[in-house]
Amino acid sequence: MDHFPGTWGRPRDDIYGPYDHSYLQSSGPKTHTQSPAVTGTSVIAVKFNGGVAMATDNLASYGSLARFTDVNRIRTFDDAAIVGFGGDVSDMQYIDRLLGSIQIRENYTATGSTLNAKNLHTYLAKVFYKRRSEMNPLWNHILVAGFDSDGSPFLSSADLLGTTFSGPHLATGFGAHLAVPILRRLFPEDTPIENISKEQAIQALRDCMRVLFYRDARSLDQYTLAVITKDGVEVKNKEKLESQSWAFAEAIRGYGTQVN
Repeated sequence: MDHFPGTWGRPRDDIYGPYDHSYLQSSGPKTHTQSPAVTGTSVIAVKFNGGVAMATDNLASYGSLARFTDVNRIRTFDDAAIVGFGGDVSDMQYIDRLLGSIQIRENYTATGSTLNAKNLHTYLAKVFYKRRSEMNPLWNHILVAGFDSDGSPFLSSADLLGTTFSGPHLATGFGAHLAVPILRRLFPEDTPIENISKEQAIQALRDCMRVLFYRDARSLDQYTLAVITKDGVEVKNKEKLESQSWAFAEAIRGYGTQVN
């Protein structure tokens, strides 16, 4: 037995000859990731009077395997913005390092000013578009929340193609199909933001996270909730959906051994 870890999994050189590494040398084209491996699902956000609330679950799935259950997919940028990530976790970590370097540079500028949420969203959208144009996209769909230059609540999205969209409430992943209809029913498009309180926005997010837990196979009952206001950013990790039970399924026709 060869005890050297670098040679585990192949025959010994002194018996079968040197290992041929020529197969590692390739003259083919440069390739990029075509399908994410570890991914996160929905990000949901709602504007309210005085700020924006955002929620994501803490699950990162390896295919259909619920592999990591403590992944925080919301990042803060100073006290100026919060960014929620859906999609590939490794690309999320790359963007997080990118945001960290920007934050350090902004904090050490002579002017002392920093980017607001709209500036940050514009920058990230350009990053997505540049990577897409290089045929090496960042496999993420993000929501950026905070305040505009005039002090009004700001919420906008950007995807791997660099496409942007703004609205009073947004969601990514399955949330775009399951959570947005709930939010539109609770807060119609013509509802002024001034009529939506912080408590109403948070409760709406909790309701949406409950629906996603029951309906989205890649979701989890543990989530992160972030709220940004003029007073700063408040992030609650490892929030838990209360009284989760599948007992209601017994009343559904066709469930289990029911025939009538």
